Amino acid sequence: MNKNLKILLVDDHSVVRHGVSVLLKKAFDGVTITHADNFDELLSKLNQKQDLIFLDINLPGGNSTKMIEEIRKNHPDLLIMMFSAYDESRYALRYIHAGANGFLNKYSKDEEIIKAVQSLLESGKYISDVVKEIILENALLKKPVNPLEKLSDREIEVAELLVNGDGNLEISNKLNIQMSTVSTFKTRIFDKLSINNVVKLVEILRVYKN
Repeated sequence: MNKNLKILLVDDHSVVRHGVSVLLKKAFDGVTITHADNFDELLSKLNQKQDLIFLDINLPGGNSTKMIEEIRKNHPDLLIMMFSAYDESRYALRYIHAGANGFLNKYSKDEEIIKAVQSLLESGKYISDVVKEIILENALLKKPVNPLEKLSDREIEVAELLVNGDGNLEISNKLNIQMSTVSTFKTRIFDKLSINNVVKLVEILRVYKN
């Protein structure tokens, strides 16, 4: 194990950073921990060589998977562990496909966090049991990785307007369709994405809609 391991913890909640920091210092001898609470600070701290970063999805100044693309421009070999409270089954593959080396849920047990770091250092990747199951399911059932692929172009239009805060009447006027048709589209969207409210729709579009 690298005795001079350098890890950057990037999260806008100090309690999360300090909790993970304590855990990592106990698990890895000689590890150096650096903190950042927004994307600009992250980029600045990367000027000091880092081996691995824990990167929150919902980060001030960050922009979904575009953060990974920006980091990779100047640090192609940096190990990136997405560290989020968001649903792993919904978000992990999106970020791994974008270039992250792994995805770890913030509610993971201490042993799982340590195991994930060891896996990254030894193999350059970390795939949890949840993600392995999703990959297998996608392969066997040919399920789309991006849930928005289930929606038609018109359903995407309606979904974007719902996320922007438009009601059925506003959507009806903007798309020149009946209000009853808007309601039908909304029901289809929720059913296809297995959600039941606009808040969850906002999460999905923020991550999957480029």
